Amino acid sequence: MAETANTSGAAMQAPGWRRLLRQIDRNGERWLLLIFYTTIVVTITMEVIRRFVLSYSSIWGEEIARYAFIYLVWIGASAAVRERAHIRIDVLFHYVSERVQAMLYFFAEVLTLIVAVIALYWSLETVFTSIRFGSVTHGLRISQAWFTAAVPLGFSMMVFRLLQSMARDWRTLKGEAPLFRGFRLFD
Repeated sequence: MAETANTSGAAMQAPGWRRLLRQIDRNGERWLLLIFYTTIVVTITMEVIRRFVLSYSSIWGEEIARYAFIYLVWIGASAAVRERAHIRIDVLFHYVSERVQAMLYFFAEVLTLIVAVIALYWSLETVFTSIRFGSVTHGLRISQAWFTAAVPLGFSMMVFRLLQSMARDWRTLKGEAPLFRGFRLFD
């Protein structure tokens, strides 16, 4: 009897975890972008007030804003891969069928995946070098590895999103899902 109650309790918790993972999948980059963007705005605002009102500025404020911006860019690149929102020239797409469009998207994602995996591999070298030599930031005096890790983190997130996009396009090629064209910067 106790086993049945225990099993049903575990089954009841599973949808909550799935819901959480679904929310992270849908909005994870957005939340991180919001955090880093807010960090940049608050830090720069605080530094401007300190500089012009108090005639004092800090070196750490500029560093925090710079490194938050670096994370913002790489996480934004991952979000753009997910939404297929990178700048692209799609004139050819107006003259071919949806199946050919899906094949072109899939081919482009394979090429981008190859580049992203190579870049991920080489960007890890920078992080390991920073750790090996004990590099620290000038103002914050913390390990530079925390900030050089933005590049491999961004590429690993891009690889994950590319694999998701490839799976989505594969379903389109098999006729199981409609073609996802993404979002355009200008219409």
